[in-house]
Amino acid sequence: MGLLAAGQTDIGQKRKTNQDAIYLNREARIFLVADGMGGHNGGDIASSMVVKYIPQFLLEHAEDDPIAGAKAAVNFANQAIKTKGLEDTKLVGMGTTSVFAYLKGNLAYLANVGDSRAYLINHNKIYQLTSDHSLVQERLNMAILGNLGEYTREDAANDPQKNVIVRTVGFEENVDTDVFTYRVNRYDMLLLCSDGLHGKVCDEDIIFLINQVIPDPSQATQEQVQAAVTRLVNQANANGGNDNISVILVIAN
Repeated sequence: MGLLAAGQTDIGQKRKTNQDAIYLNREARIFLVADGMGGHNGGDIASSMVVKYIPQFLLEHAEDDPIAGAKAAVNFANQAIKTKGLEDTKLVGMGTTSVFAYLKGNLAYLANVGDSRAYLINHNKIYQLTSDHSLVQERLNMAILGNLGEYTREDAANDPQKNVIVRTVGFEENVDTDVFTYRVNRYDMLLLCSDGLHGKVCDEDIIFLINQVIPDPSQATQEQVQAAVTRLVNQANANGGNDNISVILVIAN
């Protein structure tokens, strides 16, 4: 199964620096988005370390069990960031989100920490494959369990604490990574993004914008994939661009 893939990271309209980072390796089939914590020291350093150390670990341990390897790769990066923070007091407390797709055969292993997301898009429908590690997601989970009364996705979208992350890479001694497995079909699209995209462009508009450029995934070209990514970034900026924006789009062909 071949892959088309493109990515872009953008500073947005409000930030002074870009603390996001991305990694694309079609040959190794590793794709990663990291969003450094804007309120923490060294967020840009933490995200750049994640996109260095997670792929490095995965490539060096390619024969390992993919699920265990994905978790170990995140902890490898986590320890590197923690060590860096101990070496420089200005960087203590730095952290980053991480979401990556690691494809082996027709299986995609999707790992995330924080609120950067992985989506599946097929047959004009979009599915969120990862679950955010955020305060509002915890409130939604509690509402589902009946422990928080009524708390809806609309409430979450308007919650003043919607940007509070409860799990990051680099902040804790050990990080708990969620890993999901998905069997990839031809012409499936995998979208990885930071909250600079999904916080500003709704799911329906994401599909609409991609379809404008790629009406038929079976006929997609590399140029179309890149154009779709650029269109998503531009729309997030047009909708306010309050945060850094990072997007990777992968199509199985």
